[in-house]
Amino acid sequence: MTAITLDIASKRYPAVAGTPARMIFRDFSLEVSSHAFLVLLGESGLGKTTLLNIVAGLDTDFTGSVRFAPEGLRQEPRIAYAFQNPRLLPWRTVLENVVLPIGGEGAEGEARAMLDEVGLAEAAGAYPERLSVGQQRRVALARAFAVRPDVLLMDEPFVSLDEANAARLRELLRRLLERHPATVLFVTHDSREAVELASRIVMLEGTPARIVRDVAVGLSAGERGQAKVVEAFRAEMLAG
Repeated sequence: MTAITLDIASKRYPAVAGTPARMIFRDFSLEVSSHAFLVLLGESGLGKTTLLNIVAGLDTDFTGSVRFAPEGLRQEPRIAYAFQNPRLLPWRTVLENVVLPIGGEGAEGEARAMLDEVGLAEAAGAYPERLSVGQQRRVALARAFAVRPDVLLMDEPFVSLDEANAARLRELLRRLLERHPATVLFVTHDSREAVELASRIVMLEGTPARIVRDVAVGLSAGERGQAKVVEAFRAEMLAG
């Protein structure tokens, strides 16, 4: 697994169409330990997705640094990113979408195995438009885990689903991480989802964004499946 250290001296959104420039982060630091499932919790527009993009290397327009501490000999961590939208290529089959980020000999076999893990082996030859929204999210999970990531970035990946489907995908995500451990940074504005998934919840507020609470979640897998336990923990956390 891979630990992450974020030090952002400043990150600003530029002025656009009459909207003034806005400072999103100033003197912001965050350390994520190896194997952690860290949830960034807060309202929309605070910069949570920006943090993921900085970690992914997609946003380099900031002052500061991102440092990784990989275990073993490999120096650069493998990073996978699951977005709000599954971003499946509509002209490629489900299997081809999962094969795409893997590449190399044996990629198709690895992709088929991952589709089997998410329960979509029989849909390998289908095109994304033929799948339900929940199935498309499963393909996105299969694609993310197919690269065997050291770091998994997830930006509200279940936001558009009804609660029953979201709960099934949260459980699937937990099972996948048991088989394929990764350091996870997960963005949500849903505090119940945060409690169900996280080993640690970092709550952000304000502009520039700051950490207002940093909460360790020590619930067992069984407790996370009990609505009353989750709600009690959530209420206590929000009460501060």
